[in-house]
Amino acid sequence: MLINSFTNSFSTPLRERQKQRDDLIQRNYNHIYAHELAHKSAGGSFAGAISIGKNADGIPVSGHVPIQMPVLDKNNPQKTIDHANTVIKAAMAPSDPSSQDYRVASEAADIKSKAEAFKTQNQKGKKLNVIA
Repeated sequence: MLINSFTNSFSTPLRERQKQRDDLIQRNYNHIYAHELAHKSAGGSFAGAISIGKNADGIPVSGHVPIQMPVLDKNNPQKTIDHANTVIKAAMAPSDPSSQDYRVASEAADIKSKAEAFKTQNQKGKKLNVIA
């Protein structure tokens, strides 16, 4: 009986530490996955697969969803604007956007501004051509 008692005194803390580690892994994974899923859901066809990075202890610590950034389409600036709006929405979709999420949204907003300026300039040029 003493041996069982002795064994349990060591195994109980070990089991408890393992349970705490498992709980931490699950909690981190769930949080990171929810964050990345928000990006992916809002990004639609422009969003890639979710990847979750782990540290050396196997604990999830980061996540990533690649997103296709818009490129100014001079033949269809509205397409660029719509694409940029989707990227901005996807970047800001999680309830807790990261600094990287803000950078992505800012980059897409810059592209959107250029497309809007091009569209406005192009529309003015067409109006002058029609009136003239």
